[in-house]
Amino acid sequence: MSEVLEKVQSTKQTESDAMEGKYLTFMLASEGYGLEIRHVTEIIGIQSVTNVPDMPEHVKGVVNLRGKVIPVIDVRLRFHLSEREYDERTCIVVVDVDDRSVGLVVDKVSEVIDIPLSDIEPPPMSGSSSSRYIQGMGKIGEQVTILLDIDRFIRDEDLSEAECAAEAV
Repeated sequence: MSEVLEKVQSTKQTESDAMEGKYLTFMLASEGYGLEIRHVTEIIGIQSVTNVPDMPEHVKGVVNLRGKVIPVIDVRLRFHLSEREYDERTCIVVVDVDDRSVGLVVDKVSEVIDIPLSDIEPPPMSGSSSSRYIQGMGKIGEQVTILLDIDRFIRDEDLSEAECAAEAV
């Protein structure tokens, strides 16, 4: 029995090590963003979102994903970017942090890339409230990708309201 447990733990550690430094990249407006792949459970096309009254503007509502109702956040609006019509490239990236699932609406998913820790700079100092969600700036060749601190983003006080609304639906 202990051999099986050791093998399972070893497999989990190998999977975790394999995801180290991997980021799902996506576009918002004309900027590239990324989040750690270990938090991504799936990517789905935009679908009908049920509006929930009295939510912050960036909480678009909830979706039913295979029987599980999850809140949906428009990342553009969370970062105070201009709203735009959803199109065929718009996606919902479903993330899971501490068993809390949330859908993040992004303009377009790009790819999964490796960014070594040595290529990540600290975020610029800013007085903006949105800057608290930035983990760092990933250097990819000549490009810079804004890396989100999804743990902090998900734990935001606004999401607890959305989760309560999701449970009520």
